[in-house]
Amino acid sequence: MPDRGVILFAHGARDPRWSEPFERLAGRLSQLAPDVAISLAFLEFMTPNLADAARALVEDGCRTVTIVPVFLGVGGHVRRDVPALVERIAAEHPRVDVRVAGSVGDDDVVLDAIAGVCLSAARA
Repeated sequence: MPDRGVILFAHGARDPRWSEPFERLAGRLSQLAPDVAISLAFLEFMTPNLADAARALVEDGCRTVTIVPVFLGVGGHVRRDVPALVERIAAEHPRVDVRVAGSVGDDDVVLDAIAGVCLSAARA
C-alpha cells in the first residue's frame, strides 16, 4: 500500500448518482498516480465521511494524507467545517502528516477548463 494518500472531499447529496463525477475523478487520479492511495469522502448524505476515509488510509499504511476539497466555491463548509474536521483527524492520527490543499475552485487551471467547456457549448 502506498505511504501517501489523497482524499477527494466533496459535499455529498441524497441522490447516489451525484457521486459519479467524483468517482471518475478518483479513477483518473489512480491511473495517473498508482503510487498514491486515492479515496473519496463526503461532508453529508453520503459515505464515507472524512474521518472514516482518513482512518482507512492510515490503517492501510499511509503516513501522509492530503485532503483536497472538491468545491468550486469557498463558503462556510470550506472555511469552517473543513478546518474543524481536519483538526480532529490530525488529533486522532498524531503520527500522520495531514495536509489540506486549496479548494479546486480556487485554481486557475480548473477555472480555465470550465471556461473552455462553456465556450465549447456556446459554439456548438
